[in-house]
Amino acid sequence: MWMHLRGFFPLIALLVFAPAALADDDYKGPVETEDGMYTESWFLQSFLDLSEDLAEANSQEKRFVIMWELKGCPYCKETHFVNFADKEIRNFVRENFLVLQLNIQGSRGVKDFDGETLEERDLAGKYGIRYTPTFQFFGEDPKILAGQAPRDREVTRMFNLFKPELFLGTFRYVHERAYEAEKLRSYLKRQQKDS
Repeated sequence: MWMHLRGFFPLIALLVFAPAALADDDYKGPVETEDGMYTESWFLQSFLDLSEDLAEANSQEKRFVIMWELKGCPYCKETHFVNFADKEIRNFVRENFLVLQLNIQGSRGVKDFDGETLEERDLAGKYGIRYTPTFQFFGEDPKILAGQAPRDREVTRMFNLFKPELFLGTFRYVHERAYEAEKLRSYLKRQQKDS
């Protein structure tokens, strides 16, 4: 009898452990959008109300970040094809952040934390976004953010292309709330020394 059951053990193990092992195997890489930018299937699908998006992130115990991009931006493309293609980075970001992708030259209306609705390009101007990609990492309380100046709403900002280890380090910096004790640059230097 054991001889007959022995063939079932690998099948049972596969069925029991496969979902955990394959959790990220559904990743098919970045997708090119109609406007010529690349996006990730796991990015936030939003009604473009930043307070609602932040509340959604809070309800999932995640942090809220905006990724600003531009059609034809080589660093944006590399961010998708190198940094987000790295399974460790992608999983860390997916598990701990809600990422909203905006177009620095876009015309979609976005409702800011203070209630003002602006086209993407005007919102980028309001926040002084000049480079792509730029990642804006925000505080966690929408009521506090509504009363702050735009740049004061961010806990940190990352722009242009960071190499994978620094890219992940920046997301860790926000996730760990290390900004409460030190600047991003010193945090990243310390992380490089420790590794």
